[in-house]
Amino acid sequence: MTITSATSAAHAAISAPRKSSLADLGSADFIKLMTAQMQQQDPTAPVDQKEMIAQMAQFSSLSATTGMADTLKSISAKLDALISVQTTPSATAKA
Repeated sequence: MTITSATSAAHAAISAPRKSSLADLGSADFIKLMTAQMQQQDPTAPVDQKEMIAQMAQFSSLSATTGMADTLKSISAKLDALISVQTTPSATAKA
């Protein structure tokens, strides 16, 4: 097995449809990439378990960070809406 075949198989697994950036990759893309990696590995010399666990931990961390960013965007939007309601002239006149 050559590295080129594993690399090209991994690229083919996530290339359709084309993503605009790495930030657009989701869990389905990670599963496709991991599946392609496992299909292309040499059964007599499998990927080190520590390496696989490290990759999964990185993906888990990325997923948590993405979720936190979405939550912070939601909070920010709600705060912006609250501030805009409180600073409108009609809301100030009623108070």
